[in-house]
Amino acid sequence: MPTQNDIAKRFRALHNPQDPIILTNAYDASTASVIASIPATRALATASFAIAACLGVDDNDLTKAQNLAALKIIVSAAHRVNPGLPVTVDLQDGYGEDLPSLAATIKEAIALGAVGCNLEDMDNAAGTLRSLEDAVARVRTVVEAAKEAGVPDFALNARTDVLAQEGTTVEDAVVRGNAFLEAGACTVFVWGGPKGRGVSKEEVEILVRELNGMVNVKMNLREGFLGIQEIRQLGVARVSLGPELWKCAMKAVKDQAELLLA
Repeated sequence: MPTQNDIAKRFRALHNPQDPIILTNAYDASTASVIASIPATRALATASFAIAACLGVDDNDLTKAQNLAALKIIVSAAHRVNPGLPVTVDLQDGYGEDLPSLAATIKEAIALGAVGCNLEDMDNAAGTLRSLEDAVARVRTVVEAAKEAGVPDFALNARTDVLAQEGTTVEDAVVRGNAFLEAGACTVFVWGGPKGRGVSKEEVEILVRELNGMVNVKMNLREGFLGIQEIRQLGVARVSLGPELWKCAMKAVKDQAELLLA
């Protein structure tokens, strides 16, 4: 049987700019089971926004306890269908201001079966972007905590929200991204902001060039955004969907309910 670090090492190796890992994010036992049963699935990610929505709370109000409880269910459901499938968890801003609390969160997630995580450089409680020094220290804390937990190949997808701040450019994201990679992150996820700005093709091309392809792009399943083949050709290492499948599912529920109730 492979160890958890064996699974982490396999997951980390899937982050390949020539053949990116595609993550169709799950948010409950049913979606985890369905996605895990698809032969082409190489790994599974959670989606905090969708998990929060299923619990009836806003994404920023999702607690660590709620998120980790969902992770436990998702890992269990996925592994019943596909034992050893790598699972990475969206841990938002890591919960808690101090570094020991962040380290504890990482170890708890690993104990539940995670081999990777997302970590934002926002301080969600304060609603502000962390300083570069603070954000890098938190990346290093994740890396060290994973080593202490016996998973040195834990794959950290370090997210920066710098583009969502007024007056910033993709060059600011490059600075943060390189600092995160140097601190031990596997990939860098540049978020376009809460208003659906997205990250343009031209910006992705700059990120790929400056970060050696170790970039995560969130794909939007709507018209006007890049499709999967276009994203593949850009040379990113990882593509994720976030809450997009949840949005598709909720639209289907609404459409059918309206049809029945009309």
